[in-house]
Amino acid sequence: MPEQRNSIPSLIDNFVVPVCQQQVQIVYQDDDILLLNKPSGLLSLSGKNPLNWDSVHYRLVHGQPGITPAFTTAKLPHRLDFGTSGLMLVGLNAPASKHLNQQFQARTIKKRYMAMLSGWLAQDEGQISAPIAKDKQLFPRVKLCATTGKTALSDYKVLQRLSEPERTLVQFTPLTGRTHQLRIHSLAINHPILGCDLYHNADSTGQAERLCLHASELSFQHPSSGKQLTIHSAVEF
Repeated sequence: MPEQRNSIPSLIDNFVVPVCQQQVQIVYQDDDILLLNKPSGLLSLSGKNPLNWDSVHYRLVHGQPGITPAFTTAKLPHRLDFGTSGLMLVGLNAPASKHLNQQFQARTIKKRYMAMLSGWLAQDEGQISAPIAKDKQLFPRVKLCATTGKTALSDYKVLQRLSEPERTLVQFTPLTGRTHQLRIHSLAINHPILGCDLYHNADSTGQAERLCLHASELSFQHPSSGKQLTIHSAVEF
């Protein structure tokens, strides 16, 4: 068993992410902040492996030729998983970044996600409550654990039930911000998110080429004006 544990980090360090051909799109911009659409299959921050340099942050600070200029002072107050697409909030100067960080820490920023789940959910809406802890044996996975896990709450609302195969489009509102929260909570109710490589079952495997999870809405206070802003992003699947 110790040999297996020691081999896990080297496998992860050597992993090279596929090239992401899609561009990062800016949906809102002013002197203090950016809101952008992150494509699925792009890291939020550059990886430790030199071959994994491409990321949202790298593209922001170096620019995307012919698409976006370089924002050399850009900071990411939050991140999205590699496979998740959708809205990300960016600070363009130190005061704005600090203000946004404080909002995320205070959980005053409201986030909503769209996800396609395997199977048909029985209830039209509900809440998933399952504590989440790190899983040192299966990094980067997390696990559900009532004794060592931190409180994790996810509200969901069914938007559409689809057939052939049976799947459900839901809107998630996470009330906490744990790592992989929506992905493992979906598995916990036996309806994993389609395309998820870490948290899946026999029914969900092979039904999607990408993780069907999209950050569709952010509501926050502008760090300079104090105005409450709500930004939407159309789902891509």
